[in-house]
Amino acid sequence: MNAPAEVSSQWQRMSQSNALIGFIDVTLRGCAQVMFQNNPLTGLIFFIAIFWAAYGEGNPAAAYGCVLGTVVATLTGLGLPDRTSWRAGLYGYNGCLVGVALPTFLAMTPLVWGCIVLGSIVSVIATVCIADVLKTWKIAALTAPFVLTTWVILLGSYMFSGLHGTGLSTPKLPVAVSVETAETLFNASLFTALFQGISQVYLFSSVIAGVLFIIGLAVSSLWAAVFALVGSLLAMVTASILSADNSDITSGLYSFSAVLTAIALGSTFNKPSWRILAYTLVGIVFTVFVQGAMNALMLPIGIPTLTMPFVLASWLFLVPNQDVMPAHRQV
Repeated sequence: MNAPAEVSSQWQRMSQSNALIGFIDVTLRGCAQVMFQNNPLTGLIFFIAIFWAAYGEGNPAAAYGCVLGTVVATLTGLGLPDRTSWRAGLYGYNGCLVGVALPTFLAMTPLVWGCIVLGSIVSVIATVCIADVLKTWKIAALTAPFVLTTWVILLGSYMFSGLHGTGLSTPKLPVAVSVETAETLFNASLFTALFQGISQVYLFSSVIAGVLFIIGLAVSSLWAAVFALVGSLLAMVTASILSADNSDITSGLYSFSAVLTAIALGSTFNKPSWRILAYTLVGIVFTVFVQGAMNALMLPIGIPTLTMPFVLASWLFLVPNQDVMPAHRQV
């Protein structure tokens, strides 16, 4: 047996025999499940990337909030009967994102730490609720619980003087942007924009974090890593052709939802093939349109779209077409 397989096997034995290590294992998987990976090593690499990016952007609270959110959501999931989903980290990933998002958009106070705990607990309840509604169509809740929970807290911050929205945009009506042509993207650093689009899945704009996320994906699934890169690149090109705001393109704000759509359609819920590749490419391009539409929709109320463009586009592409669905989703 090779060394990595031996280490993996030993870790699995330890996590099964020791409750604390088992909980750490599930927590790591919860972080990895944001990008659909059921792998504790991937989760560890993701956490390293998150801490690197958070400290690099001068917002370490986002990293600690991420850990807190994942831990709280994982603890909450212990109260549910579905142990298989719990062990795979499927109750932790929405709390993970809640823990990153609130310190990103709100000034950190003891109240915000309390909101992270509350939001992480509610994200588990929302996961069960949404999954129950969607089970008829055999599709997952994805990151909808995170989005809905975070939206409620961010909107509530406008009415509560104890919560201050330092990272929220000023509410205004949408207007047509005035930007340079598609050549601008290629005058900028394509490499930088490519990996920032991947790191923006966790609300960071960091090349190094983006590279670490790709490494983490590759540890678990080479296909997932490939589709993440394809999703980021195609989203950039699409947004550039559509003459979206250049700073939004290069910072990855038109790519992160497309990255998740690419992984979901290309490798997680469908078996990779030429047919699925074509289907996924269409889904990526459409996600960019949904991103633009959601940006316009949310601008008047001053809160971010988060990953809702990915959720809406993926639901649309995962519900239909028995011919595209793999066998396990046709049952």
